[in-house]
Amino acid sequence: MKKLILSLSIAGLCTLPLAGQAAAYKETIVTTGGTVSGTVNFSGKDLPPKIYSITKDNNVCGTGNRKIDYVRVVDGHLMDTVVYLDKVKEGKAFEPEQLDAKVDQKGCEFKPFLQAMKNGTQIAAVNEDSILHNIHTYEIMGRTKKTVFNVSQPDPGTVMKTVKLKRGTAMKVECDAHDFMHGFVFVAKNPYFAIVDDKGNYSIENVPPGKYTTKVWHGTLKGAKEKVEVSEGKVAKVDFDVKK
Repeated sequence: MKKLILSLSIAGLCTLPLAGQAAAYKETIVTTGGTVSGTVNFSGKDLPPKIYSITKDNNVCGTGNRKIDYVRVVDGHLMDTVVYLDKVKEGKAFEPEQLDAKVDQKGCEFKPFLQAMKNGTQIAAVNEDSILHNIHTYEIMGRTKKTVFNVSQPDPGTVMKTVKLKRGTAMKVECDAHDFMHGFVFVAKNPYFAIVDDKGNYSIENVPPGKYTTKVWHGTLKGAKEKVEVSEGKVAKVDFDVKK
């Protein structure tokens, strides 16, 4: 009898949520939302693009060098950046364009360089070139990274992969066959995010009233965060200064 009770107790413990495990985002109808908007600025020295030599498959990839501007600054504003509300428990539904993602491999480049998708949905790896690509994605967790998927694509076509990140908020995308191919995918755990526009502006709409932490994500920089309080029908302005 004691063994039976012990077994049942252990089984019960196994059904409990893991400590620190985040609850799933709950989609509801938001009728009293507000907006968070602002600009992402850059402070510091704007370093030049990184230069890679194109050493193979020149008939498709081109010749010479490939320049990748990881820290792209336009008129003092930081491009290729995502602003998001952290740890939102419930709110509006994801928009259709926020769900799945597609990484095109064309001319030995990842297009777009930065995109976003919902965590737990699928990404399409599309090879439009007539050569071998090997798309390799990594979950970014601070200074460390962990493989999410690694797919060889010897011929033109599409491979679908489900992305489910546990700790990170984004993936680095590389090609194991061409070391000059690089890109990023922001993986959202709630729909309250926005990629900055070509003027460094962002806008996150239909946010339930309340207090939030607003964060900036960038592929190679530390980012920034600010507290914000959202009121019904109001616009809360939050500007960021991201430093090199």
